[in-house]
Amino acid sequence: MSPHEFSVPISSLDAGGKSFTFPIRPAWIRGAMEGCEVTPSERDGTLEVRLSPSGADVVAQGTLEADLVVPCARCLGPANISISNSFSVIFVPNTSTTRGDDEEIVGSEEGDTLPYDGETVVLDDFVRDELLLESPMIPLCSEGCPGMSPSLVSNGPEADPPSDPIDPRLLPLLRWKTPQKS
Repeated sequence: MSPHEFSVPISSLDAGGKSFTFPIRPAWIRGAMEGCEVTPSERDGTLEVRLSPSGADVVAQGTLEADLVVPCARCLGPANISISNSFSVIFVPNTSTTRGDDEEIVGSEEGDTLPYDGETVVLDDFVRDELLLESPMIPLCSEGCPGMSPSLVSNGPEADPPSDPIDPRLLPLLRWKTPQKS
């Protein structure tokens, strides 16, 4: 069994290309997103891809669909997001040069390509990157999310709302607003 979830041997591709459908399992998302605040929903996602050889390169076109759960930017509660993305990418044989610190040098002409080992196209890192890039920067659990309430955070959800909504630090300024009687 391959250690990668989404891999295709080049030997299985014919000249016309071949279509593949992979389930994106919640367990894989949990492992791939370790260290991120992204967690999977309970449903499997789907990766549909058509791989076509073009000389030594491999053209991958398809769609990626998954449901994720991230913290809401306002209230920190769970926000469900659906990712649905079409993609097109070219995999080229890994012949890039590396520096002494194993950092790849990628030229501007190589920015839209991804490397593969020459025998197997592995889509795992690509799928992880697409899920992260398609996640919203400011996810909301709902458009009407009021955000965190200071009284609920400090006193817990069972606490009564404060009777005086004015911040006590601002009470001296209230004297300037209301005219004083002599």
